[in-house]
Amino acid sequence: MSEIELKFLLDQQRSREIWARLAASELVNGGRRTKTLRSVYLDTPEHALKKAGIALRLRRDGRRWIQTVKTRGGLHGGLSQAGEVENPAPGGRVCLDAIPELSVRESVVRHINGTSLEPICETVIKRTTSELVLEDGTRAEIAVDVGEVRAGERSAALSEVEIELLAGNPSGLFDIAHILFPEGGIRFSRLSKAARGYLLAKEGQIDAPLAPRKALNVALDHTQTAEQAARDTLRECLDQIATNVLVIRQMNDPEGPHQLRIGLRRLRSAFSVYGPVLQSPDMERLNAEARWLGQEVGSLRDLDVVANEKLRREAETHPGEPALAALAETVTQQAAQQREHLRQLLTGSRVQAFLIDLSRFVETRGWLVPQDFGQTGRLAAPVRELAVQALDKRWKKAVKRARGLEHLTVEERHELRKELKKLRYAAEFFSSLFPAKRVGPFLKRLKKLQTVFGDLNDAATVGAMFTGTEVPGAGDPLAQRAMGWMIGASEARAEFRWTGAKALWRGLRQTRLFWQ
Repeated sequence: MSEIELKFLLDQQRSREIWARLAASELVNGGRRTKTLRSVYLDTPEHALKKAGIALRLRRDGRRWIQTVKTRGGLHGGLSQAGEVENPAPGGRVCLDAIPELSVRESVVRHINGTSLEPICETVIKRTTSELVLEDGTRAEIAVDVGEVRAGERSAALSEVEIELLAGNPSGLFDIAHILFPEGGIRFSRLSKAARGYLLAKEGQIDAPLAPRKALNVALDHTQTAEQAARDTLRECLDQIATNVLVIRQMNDPEGPHQLRIGLRRLRSAFSVYGPVLQSPDMERLNAEARWLGQEVGSLRDLDVVANEKLRREAETHPGEPALAALAETVTQQAAQQREHLRQLLTGSRVQAFLIDLSRFVETRGWLVPQDFGQTGRLAAPVRELAVQALDKRWKKAVKRARGLEHLTVEERHELRKELKKLRYAAEFFSSLFPAKRVGPFLKRLKKLQTVFGDLNDAATVGAMFTGTEVPGAGDPLAQRAMGWMIGASEARAEFRWTGAKALWRGLRQTRLFWQ
């Protein structure tokens, strides 16, 4: 049996609000039921089952004990999908021979390989449940879990809400989430209860330390269809975005806004390269929301870069110019104000709706357009075919923008910079489909060229930040001197780097295109 559920972390206030909202929504079918569940997770001393993606659990439900095996669970954007088989476990004793599904039983036995099992962790949860029914007939169970995870002498409190699909359309789970949490500020649950227990046993905590999340390479396979590859790529984009939203909400690390902006840009690039198969009204709407959020995040990122990297570097290099340090402090204060503004947005309803709808789009095939009869064939095409077409398209656009490179205007250089960034993201998305020895030289030269354009963009950012009548300190001669210094230094650095752009571009043009 397949288990599909949407999971969020809760605080006590939200736990109380859920039932009031459900009562007002008229979705509840029947009354609430509350019970205490004790679940014990077992494994070999070397955690052979965990390494195989298997969770073996004994759960006491009232007077009954139930043995459960969960296999290959995936958790993306709060949506958990896992195989699940259950059987009675009289006396709370493990009985592998009683696992009802042969393939699952054989897999468990093979990985245990005669090794003894031992308790790794357990959860003791007070669970309150109710059945929900949507207008289209979709049935779901909502479970509010409040309790703790235990491992040896360690314990940690846990509050979650799970919305499990009983029958109907998985998309309905996301409709319920919108109803339950209209005001924003929720957190996707990133780990299963079993994973939290293992983590508690090993590291003394039930969640991975929060830190800015960089993009990870997606290992695509030649056997995948274009749709499967798009799903895997979008999952990675969503995970990067959702994690860094939380980082900004809870931390001051400037790397958080940087990685969130990258995640949003990668998402929009993924929409572009997979556009031939994903094009739909939902994709266009999500792309527009990603653009809006990217602009908001970009404002903070630009302030962080100018304050922490550009201005402070100049101030340390030229201590005889005290106005540089004063200007750095002014921009730092602006960044702090923008950070608070961004935090308000990231805990608000618009960003939450974006995250929920993006997760729905990725996990429930939100790109399907019933009226597009040719879409099925495009979705089923081999991903490598799409990769070649997408990379050819991106390369041709970059070549077109680079014509007459040495004579490009500032605006034309900016457009070329954007095309090179899109090319790089596309190359990274599809790199696993081609030999690494061919991909490596191309990406290496492309990144070097992008560095030059990064300096150009930095100069444009500094120039825009320190011109105009609304600039703080515009009437202060010392501040004006510092701003002029920064504009001049940034432009000089950019122009110096630009002198090597032609050679770098020539080197990239002469590099073998790895997809051809």
